[in-house]
Amino acid sequence: MPRQARNIHEGGFRHIIIRGIGKQILFEDEYDNKFFLRILERYSRETDVSVCAYCLMENHVHLLIHDHGINTPLLMKKIGVCYSAYFNDKYERTGHLFQDRYKCENIYDDRYYLTVLRYILRNPEKAGICRTEKYRWSSYHAYGDESSFLEQSVTYGFFGDEQEYRDYINTENHDSCMEYAGRRDDTWAKDIIEKILGASSGTVIQNYGRLERDQALKSLKSEGLSIRQIERLTGISRGVIQKA
Repeated sequence: MPRQARNIHEGGFRHIIIRGIGKQILFEDEYDNKFFLRILERYSRETDVSVCAYCLMENHVHLLIHDHGINTPLLMKKIGVCYSAYFNDKYERTGHLFQDRYKCENIYDDRYYLTVLRYILRNPEKAGICRTEKYRWSSYHAYGDESSFLEQSVTYGFFGDEQEYRDYINTENHDSCMEYAGRRDDTWAKDIIEKILGASSGTVIQNYGRLERDQALKSLKSEGLSIRQIERLTGISRGVIQKA
């Protein structure tokens, strides 16, 4: 079993899903897959958003990323603009290629990081395409590859060696990301807010001084509340929460 390596509550780890509009196929041939991976590497470096794992499916993409700042929207915009232009030109089509908004979920602890990692890499097998180790367009085989552009230091920390990694990924499971059974809802979040702030309503934080407010926001994030939850339950703007 994987060992615990580090606390990633405030690490900016996220699970991203990009889908073709109206189930539009995104990858018609291997050159499309290769082009997407090239721009993923290029723009991840430009935006300082590391890619920890990926899986390119026919009409959608899964990414496990580590945003060192607040550049996830910029990364996704660059990828969307560049790949759409490439694809539309190649296949003589017009209009939007991707759904208007990518899906994004914060990864709030080590357990969920591992859940997302396995979910992404096993996606082809769950979809009935082929076994995980046979699929060409995921990062499954990049583990231990020092030439890969992936940021794998966190993943390495969970496993003693490559075999332990492969055993974990290939374990039969019922992982369900973005609908995760352990997902932390607003009822849970309100309980945490009451514990941290000593008040039944998160809006009390609006009366705090800046230093006290930022410390409280940092504590809420460290407990696993998402940026969206904190914004919704405290009335504090997203930008202030992210900087705290």
